Amino acid sequence: MSDTPAFESPAFADEEDLEDEVGPEEANRSALEVDDAGVNRQEGGAATALLDHLARSIVDEPDAVAIDVGRDRAGLRLSLHVAPGDMGRVIGKRGRVAQAIRSLVRAAAARDGTDATVDIVD
Repeated sequence: MSDTPAFESPAFADEEDLEDEVGPEEANRSALEVDDAGVNRQEGGAATALLDHLARSIVDEPDAVAIDVGRDRAGLRLSLHVAPGDMGRVIGKRGRVAQAIRSLVRAAAARDGTDATVDIVD
């Protein structure tokens, strides 16, 4: 085994190195999207990725899973779309699966410093 992590993002020593790599326009835009650790982040990215993974793991038709991301006053709003035959699997008996999904996604969003709600849309 090697000592290097499985995924490494390119780390630039300063903005000049970044400009040399992608050009001055891209460097200015990209620098705004990079956090303190040097990693590009999308707001609610962990929550969206978790919802996608959970939904695709539960349903029979994973290619039919779609997630719409929006903002509202409370925070991030994730609308989950699945095939009509998979609605029962995602909701579960008495809504227990849906509630578990909502709890996990809310926890992932809280880790990113935001709030998220999940709507299951037909």
